[in-house]
Amino acid sequence: MQKKILITGGAGFIGSNLCDHFIGKGYKVTCLDNFATGHRHNLSQLMEHPNFTLIEGDIRDAETCHRACERQDYVLHQAALGSVPRSINDPVTSNDVNVGGFLNMLVAARDAKVKRFVYAASSSTYGDSKSLPKVEDVIGKPLSPYAITKYVNELYADIFSKTYGMECIGLRYFNVFGRRQDPNGAYAAVIPKFVIQLMKYESPTINGDGDYSRDFTYIDNVIQMNERAMLTEDSKAVNTVYNTAVGDRTTIKDMANLLKEYLSIFDSKIAEVEIQHGPVRVGDVPHSKASIEKATELLSYQPSHDFAAGLKEAVRWYWKNLTEK
Repeated sequence: MQKKILITGGAGFIGSNLCDHFIGKGYKVTCLDNFATGHRHNLSQLMEHPNFTLIEGDIRDAETCHRACERQDYVLHQAALGSVPRSINDPVTSNDVNVGGFLNMLVAARDAKVKRFVYAASSSTYGDSKSLPKVEDVIGKPLSPYAITKYVNELYADIFSKTYGMECIGLRYFNVFGRRQDPNGAYAAVIPKFVIQLMKYESPTINGDGDYSRDFTYIDNVIQMNERAMLTEDSKAVNTVYNTAVGDRTTIKDMANLLKEYLSIFDSKIAEVEIQHGPVRVGDVPHSKASIEKATELLSYQPSHDFAAGLKEAVRWYWKNLTEK
């Protein structure tokens, strides 16, 4: 019998890639999205597919969540308001979506008796912890309202697994990048934002001296982790959280220089664009590098792309799809 997956935030960057993947694997996929940050064009290739259903709705509405969860086998919960700066500028809305909406989805999934609830957690949960690499059970104090909301998600998932017998798995995403990540808007992630600036010969601005580092994680690694978390039959592997990363780190400065190098293959003038520096951004974690030992051991996770390989693929995609240069 065909398995059914609900993907919340399915019109977003990560969600739409998950929709593509699981439709390709023969699942019935339902996407729930309110298009606050997702885009209809991310789903255009799926709209006529017989195994795809779109529900336009908001996770802040409990009734919508219940309707979306009906007769689903799995929930992959990606819907959230991302961005540390957004949460600093508007903590109330971030909390309403990321905490209130998350709780609505947990309750709806519980009531619908879904087999497993896999959700997007965040590396921001490590907060001010200085230990490297980041290991799942050693966290610090959150440094932003966004980080608080994502940590609260983990606490709620833990309580629901213990109180209601739900199977919940959290995936702490580390700086995910790749095809379809939106380069536009005030809260665009650093890689697509720098890509579009360099393609226009505009100087990207690095916050600080560029020595802050990140465990940049290509989208295909994230898809693999969602699939492994959803399908694992190992009882020891559920009701916990996993780092979803490569297990390496790259400085922002090196990332920007690699972007210039890879984009210059398509347009040699990009090599001449200078990188600028600005003040350090409030709420930024200085360094981020994940231990992936737990995911490797319990989920048999093996990253398919290191940072350089993922960046090359991402640059090719942006060059092909961002025609306004």
